[in-house]
Amino acid sequence: MMNQLVQGVLLGGYYALIACGLSFMFSVMRIINLAHGSLAVFSAYGLWLLAERFGLSPFLGLAVLLPVMAVLGWVLQRYLLERSARGGALLPILTTFGLAIVIDNLLFEQFGADTRSLAPYIGSLSYDSWEWPGNIYVGKLAVLIFVVAVALLGGLQLFLNHSAMGRSIRATSEDPDTAGLVGIDAVRINAMATAIAMATVCLAGAALGMRATFDPYSGAPQLLFAFEAAVIGGAGSLWGTLAGGIVLALAQTLGAKLHPLGFLIGGHVAFVLVLFARLTAAGRLRSLLGRTA
Repeated sequence: MMNQLVQGVLLGGYYALIACGLSFMFSVMRIINLAHGSLAVFSAYGLWLLAERFGLSPFLGLAVLLPVMAVLGWVLQRYLLERSARGGALLPILTTFGLAIVIDNLLFEQFGADTRSLAPYIGSLSYDSWEWPGNIYVGKLAVLIFVVAVALLGGLQLFLNHSAMGRSIRATSEDPDTAGLVGIDAVRINAMATAIAMATVCLAGAALGMRATFDPYSGAPQLLFAFEAAVIGGAGSLWGTLAGGIVLALAQTLGAKLHPLGFLIGGHVAFVLVLFARLTAAGRLRSLLGRTA
């Protein structure tokens, strides 16, 4: 049982990593990016292409692809999401849904339906492990992904709290009109925030490609995991995203222990229970405020 708990916590690090960009975009711009999973798969294909065609390891490939994804995020925000946001809250969701379909089908047209993986390009890291007391084996790659997730979430939190750009992002997320009165360009800040989110998506795509296989239509399951982790942890909360990822992974691990088909069902049950609890609490709060008004 202890071994399963350890593996669940480490898997939660991956879920937190892939949910980071989704939670960050929602916290800043209140946009639910339905293309999030597809963009992560796009990054995984980009790293695979750099490794297959140019012999770059995925770690060196990240040095090339991270700035590319950041620029792509800036462009998407300035010329797509910013314009769609003017049409109301629903239009950006529909826009990112359409973007996901376009990305998935472009990847299928270019690479076909074959599954691919970055594992062959990272050597023994894909299967090496440490033995802990109690006959517990911990994969080195799983630990690396967990450490990256914690470092990324912690770094983003420090960035938001202690940098001028971070404070501008927080001010824009709270009230873009008032932020504009003190000289903050909300359009530029949102574009920078999306660039940061896309860089985190690139890291998530690298983790996906190293730990598992992927194909052009792998984005939807990754989006689902990211969405569930973000909601369980509290949408917009960075440290909550880590907690949500761990809770989701532990629920999946428990579900798999109870039934061979219970891995995904356990995670969905945890998500529904947390969502129901949040809605119930919100309803009671509104009722209480209504009585005191």
